[in-house]
Formats: sequence, structure tokens, C-alpha cells
Amino acid sequence: MKTVSRRLALWRADLEAGICAAPEESAQGERDHVVVVMDNRQTFECELRQDVEWQLTGLTWPDDFPPGVLVTVTWHPHRDDFVIRTDPLDDPLRVDGVDYFYAYDPKVVTRDYAPDKSNRAQVLHTVRKLGRVFDDGSAVLSEELLTKRSGLGRGAKGAFLLRNAVDQLIREGFLTRVTGSVDSTGHPSYPAVEGQTETEMVFYAPMVEPIPADSHRGDHWVTGFIRKLPRGAQPSAKRQEAARKAGIGPLAPGYTFVKKHHRNG
Repeated sequence: MKTVSRRLALWRADLEAGICAAPEESAQGERDHVVVVMDNRQTFECELRQDVEWQLTGLTWPDDFPPGVLVTVTWHPHRDDFVIRTDPLDDPLRVDGVDYFYAYDPKVVTRDYAPDKSNRAQVLHTVRKLGRVFDDGSAVLSEELLTKRSGLGRGAKGAFLLRNAVDQLIREGFLTRVTGSVDSTGHPSYPAVEGQTETEMVFYAPMVEPIPADSHRGDHWVTGFIRKLPRGAQPSAKRQEAARKAGIGPLAPGYTFVKKHHRNG
């Protein structure tokens, strides 16, 4: 038999359970354990089990593997062992405060978000979990659905908490209000599709930035920065003025300026 490989993204559940999907072809034959070599730095004796699909169990993933990291699992039938490899990034990136040293799947990173108990995080979680996610990890969700599913309560109090949380996320540059559309089933599109019902939406874009040399975690101030807007959107006069005051100059079409702000984590 020939060598078989499979490339996949790891979810938080995979990392926490120490499991990894395996090529289906590797399930042939009976054996108690198999050998797994990870990035030529660790060797494991694992079990190959079936749970919907075949999985390698008993792994200990490195601490620098956050959800969304891509791995290639290769089965060598002549040796009956597995090799798991990652693709290191030439320039490590920080995505919404999480460091990535290896290639990752932006869609999984967006979906597999573990929020804290703050209203801000709950709203962001709702957009990332229920919204339509694009290839670059951005997501869009109608404000109507966000109101229903944000979990901040109903009535005037719920509306007040939601408005404050959305406004905070907009100030931080995570969300932008846009006009999109939904089809007859409620599936959202952005930009709006002709013939569909137009509706107000929130657009999430992950903050992707190089990891600074003096990297640190915890509460910190984020300096002002330029951020790409959703397609078709333009910076407001207020943002243009903020950029001018920061000494950045006129903003290019399709870009906005996020002012200096405090961030937790």
C-alpha cells in the first residue's frame, strides 16, 4: 500500500482530548497500539479508535498549538506508523491576541472561540459562532439575529447591554456595521445580493498582526492602527479626523483608523 496523508485543522476539543483524525486507510489490520511521531520532537504510543471517524488517541499536543492550527497526518503502511507535521509560519502572527507560529485555518479560528463572561465577549462569540464565516475568517450576522441570540436578555435592559457591547467592539475595531441581505431561508450575504431582502448587519474581522519582539499577555493598551474595512465600506469623517490627529494622514479608500484603546488579554 502507498503512503497516505491528510491535512486538517485542530479544534479546541481535539487539543483538550489529545486526539487527531487519521486517514481511513490506516484502520486496516488489528493492532493494540501504533507509533506516532510529532514534528520529529515527540514520539507517542497511541490507540487507533473509531468515533464517527478514525482517530489517534493519547496524544499530548504542544502548548503552542492553539485551535485552528493545521497539521498533516501521514500514515506509512510499510512501517505502520504515523507522522504529524505542522507548517511553521515565516512570520508568526497574533490573531485577536492569540499567537500563531504555524499555518492555521482562519474559519476554525473564528468559530472555535472561547469567550469569557463579559457582555463584550458574549456578543463577539455570537457573531463568530452564528454568523456566516468567509475564507479569511471574517464573519457577518444580522443585527436582528444578534439581538435574539446574544444572551444578554430581553427588553430595554437587554437592548441597552447589547448596544453598549456592540459599541465597545466597534471602538476596538472588531465589529463594523454594514448593510447586507438575507435570502428566503435567512442565509446572510455581504455585500447585499440583488433581489434579496436588505438588512442591517455587524461584520467581524479578526485582528491579524505580527507578534512583537516584546510580546506579553494580560491587560494592555493597543496603539492606534489602520484596519481594512468590509468590501464597499468607507471610513467616516470622524475616523479620518482621528487618523489625521494621530499623524497618519489621509486614509486610503476601504481602510479605517482604530484609536488607541485598552484591551483585556
